[in-house]
Amino acid sequence: MMKKLGLLICTAAFLTASALTAADTAPKTVIHVISVKWKAGTEQAKIDQVLQIVRAMPSQNHAILHVWTNPIKKQLPEGYDHVIVMEFSSEDALKQYVDSPAQKRFYEVYMPIREESRTSDISN
Repeated sequence: MMKKLGLLICTAAFLTASALTAADTAPKTVIHVISVKWKAGTEQAKIDQVLQIVRAMPSQNHAILHVWTNPIKKQLPEGYDHVIVMEFSSEDALKQYVDSPAQKRFYEVYMPIREESRTSDISN
């Protein structure tokens, strides 16, 4: 009986420690994923200009921690060409980004060549 109780206590301690460790490693940042369908006939130079602006965002806005613009594997709806990913420091940072100067600079170049897009925001 004592052996079973000891095993039960060890198991409970392990599960508790595992849960606490998982909670500590779960980031509170927000990942903003943009799947893009460019307008037909859009020149690569225009797309590159958009991507260059996105890549510069973390140096211009402290709430944007990282960006990814080079998809390695993508499973997108037909006609969608690209994925842009931004990591924001928090959900509030993402909300503050909306209509900010950084988003407006991005949209000046992005919106004229964007046919449509879909976004997803993910956090813990």
